[in-house]
Amino acid sequence: MAEEPSAMPPPLPTEARVSAVPPSKSQRGSRKTRVGEVISSSMNKTIVVCSVTRVPHPKFGKIVKQQKKFYAHDEENQAKNGDTVRIMETRPLSKLKRWRLVEIVNK
Repeated sequence: MAEEPSAMPPPLPTEARVSAVPPSKSQRGSRKTRVGEVISSSMNKTIVVCSVTRVPHPKFGKIVKQQKKFYAHDEENQAKNGDTVRIMETRPLSKLKRWRLVEIVNK
């Protein structure tokens, strides 16, 4: 009986293999953004933003409001209480801060 050749191709040389290069900034996925109201700006370079989301109740279907507080980095201490701001997700900056101030939408 004749042996059939295997269907496996020979391994590629090492320079032809694709190296695991970390993705550049242009290839990074989009980051979450939120719009909310500043409820505290008394900390240095930190603001607390309250974001209100309207979602339907899972059982009854009525639209209900959900509030969530985000600690955001404000490098120049621009935002004040009552301002409407846009924040963006970022790497962890401290124990609670995972967001940064993008712009002040409304004073």
